[in-house]
Amino acid sequence: MEGTLIAILIVTEKPSVAMSYAKVLGVQGRQDGYLEGSGYIVSWCIGHLVELAPPSTYDEKYVKWNVADLPILPQRWQYLVSASTKKQFGILKKLMHRADVESIICATDAGREGELIFRLVYEQAGCKKPVSRLWLSSMEDNAIREGFANLKPSTEYDALYQAALCRERADWMVGINCSRLFSCLYGRPLAVGRVMTPTLAMTVEREAAIAAFVPEKFYTVALELTSGFVASSRRISEKDAAEKLLAECRKEMVSTIQKITRKEKSENPPPLYDLTTLQRDANRLLGYSAHQTLKYAQSLYEKKLTTYPRTDSCYIADEDEEMLEELAEEMEHFLGITPEDMDDAAPRTRRTVNREKVTDHHAILPTRSMLQTDLDALPKGERNILKLIIARTLMAVSKPFRYLETLLTTECAGEEFTAKGKEILEEGWKAVERKVLADILNRKKEFTALPPVEESECGILHAELKEGQTSPPKHYTEDTLLHSMETASAESMPEDAERQGIGTPATRAATIEKLVQKGFLERKGDKKTKVLLPTDKGKALITVMPEEIQSADMTADWETKLLRVERGEMEPETFMTEINDMISSLVNTTE
Repeated sequence: MEGTLIAILIVTEKPSVAMSYAKVLGVQGRQDGYLEGSGYIVSWCIGHLVELAPPSTYDEKYVKWNVADLPILPQRWQYLVSASTKKQFGILKKLMHRADVESIICATDAGREGELIFRLVYEQAGCKKPVSRLWLSSMEDNAIREGFANLKPSTEYDALYQAALCRERADWMVGINCSRLFSCLYGRPLAVGRVMTPTLAMTVEREAAIAAFVPEKFYTVALELTSGFVASSRRISEKDAAEKLLAECRKEMVSTIQKITRKEKSENPPPLYDLTTLQRDANRLLGYSAHQTLKYAQSLYEKKLTTYPRTDSCYIADEDEEMLEELAEEMEHFLGITPEDMDDAAPRTRRTVNREKVTDHHAILPTRSMLQTDLDALPKGERNILKLIIARTLMAVSKPFRYLETLLTTECAGEEFTAKGKEILEEGWKAVERKVLADILNRKKEFTALPPVEESECGILHAELKEGQTSPPKHYTEDTLLHSMETASAESMPEDAERQGIGTPATRAATIEKLVQKGFLERKGDKKTKVLLPTDKGKALITVMPEEIQSADMTADWETKLLRVERGEMEPETFMTEINDMISSLVNTTE
């Protein structure tokens, strides 16, 4: 072999990531569709280059939509090179078969979809060369060097690839068969999706509950007392009874404080961010859509400012604890946060560690590279998302928020009135939140303390009747819909099921976006607070969908089984047989 030039081919998901790897590895020679030098060739996929073939590839008769031809259940799956990216596939295929390329490194995103993107190209190109896997949670130079020094055997990710294939093929079968079945039955085009349809059903159900809601009036009597606070009665449903109580209080004009309870309470810091909680906060505080947030977070990752964003974990593993401890200290110094604001327990990062709850990637964290960055130079969207991640990281390792809650009970005209007061004892993590997110939160004073009082009689300065009414359920925002997707069917899932709900953190934003693009959902409201409402087209689709397809239970059950396939606890064939049987049954029993 001596004197023979050999090269290693590195395949990434995006050109920008390829450039980062090339820079760290000293690869400078720019070619058409790849870079070459220092014994490496670095190329990229540009997303999905290889896709599942359409039904007509299996049989010409499938060009026409006909119920009699259903179900369509391929026995040998066929794939096609995407027309829009044919050139890049050709480049990769040529590079894979180059005589001097001895081995390949799969360096696509470290997750289910990244694994699928690479493997489909590798298979479609007919490549047989050995493959290693690069698995990173950070795009920092040191992390990249370390990753390339500790490549994993590709076989370690075979089960992940099988789970990705199952997910893609099951989605194809549901989409193709159900869309054709219901479109033919109802004489209009109806697009059905495994995650999309149950998500849409949630919004339709919510709007139906709002429309059916009948508000009920209630009344309270409020007493302004000479002791300097206002006490309120219970809710009274009859106005006559409330007015009678008001008259009696005005007649007595004196109230007896009967009980004062003071209780110290504390709120632990919130956990670190996973993608869904980051998307929810960004929607609630900034009005960003889940899709926008993922785009900003991905860009921050590629700029080496944060770790891998498509994670479903809010924790770090034991081996990352020291790194987080040091990072937190450096960030405090960077932001000018004093040690008094922080937890002095040792180590304060302990509550962020849970090896059992770290799946493919740990929680989203800022990187050390972020400390050398001019945050003001970042685009506004990215800067705001980075601020949220910085704040959440520091909050997670801060002291609990402690306060004193006072509950006071007073009596007038035989009725109990109550007043509540809260007094801050130690701001803890809320001090960090206030300091880092001051411009985003724009919060008014949250707590009001009750004046010091004793159990005794006190005068009534003023008594009034207040009218209110019960509120309907709220329209979904992206924040609350993401939460519902994440927790969907939790009641029917086993308690120890790790990934509940429908979709995954990496796909939920795309599902919502697709529903909007296809005209099933629309965003309404001002710039910051937009609600998601089903359109007439969306409502019509759910009206004709059988419960099985619109229920979150089936999809959540699939997610659990896909995770089992990913872990090698369930055979892919078993999963696919279940899907085949379900589709066949649906086609045969739907009229």
